[in-house]
Amino acid sequence: MEADRHAQIFQGQRRRLAGLAYRMTGSVADTEDIVQDAWLRFAGQDLRTIERLSRWLGAVVTRLCLDHLKSARMRRETYVGAWLPEPLVEDTAAGAEQQWIVTEDVGIALILTLDALSPEMRAAFILRDAFDYDFEEIAAVVGRSPVACRQLVSRARRRLAGAAPASSVQPGEALPIVTAFWQASRQGDMEGLLRLFAEEIEVHTDGGGKVPAAINVLRGRRRAAGFFAGIARKWPHAADAVPHLCRINGSPGFVLVKPGGVVQTTALAIREGRIAAIWIMRNPEKLRHLSPRVIAG
Repeated sequence: MEADRHAQIFQGQRRRLAGLAYRMTGSVADTEDIVQDAWLRFAGQDLRTIERLSRWLGAVVTRLCLDHLKSARMRRETYVGAWLPEPLVEDTAAGAEQQWIVTEDVGIALILTLDALSPEMRAAFILRDAFDYDFEEIAAVVGRSPVACRQLVSRARRRLAGAAPASSVQPGEALPIVTAFWQASRQGDMEGLLRLFAEEIEVHTDGGGKVPAAINVLRGRRRAAGFFAGIARKWPHAADAVPHLCRINGSPGFVLVKPGGVVQTTALAIREGRIAAIWIMRNPEKLRHLSPRVIAG
């Protein structure tokens, strides 16, 4: 049946389309909505009129993302505190729905840098470098000339040159560093934190104005260590075991769960044995998609 053919094609493209939408929006919820909207548009199309199905679907999703970003601009301008993308936590359970995006390909540092680009520049770069669209195809999507799109991609590459990829450290290498950070931060061990942190470490905490979090990005190891030591003094924690190590947007980290559900994710960028960045998500609206089972070992 024609409907079955549509569903089969779309399911085969769904993971790719979700990756495109997440790179554009940084939001799991918006990604799901955009992919669903793309499906509704695709389901009513005569397949005989579409020459390259994957390209057609990618163009639809990109246009939907551009429309979404324009409508969401005001909300982002009034966002309280540091903004982080909704975390993608790798779920090792068989058939886990969370795996509709390959987490290693959407590191937090990359998403933050993409977010600083204009929507059109972001779309042009992603379509060209991640999905291999030619400039004529990109021009048709973003409404610019091929020459202008080439310039957009070139400028985006220059801006992205400093965006470090997601940490590639293996679990065996990451576990002792993550464990040491957990223990030092819970105990308020300033010297221990200083030994773990790279000189130019950045700490991003996203509470969205809904829960306590640092308003600004903290830079420098002494300031970062002081932040965690101060938290330990104000809110002493029991010396419990480090949560199960997982991967968050391709980086090692852990998830904190309380009886009401997931309350925080913490991802670490580890380079040359030191922690170079920490990304903490505490905004409850950005954690709703996570199931407590992601911490299961």
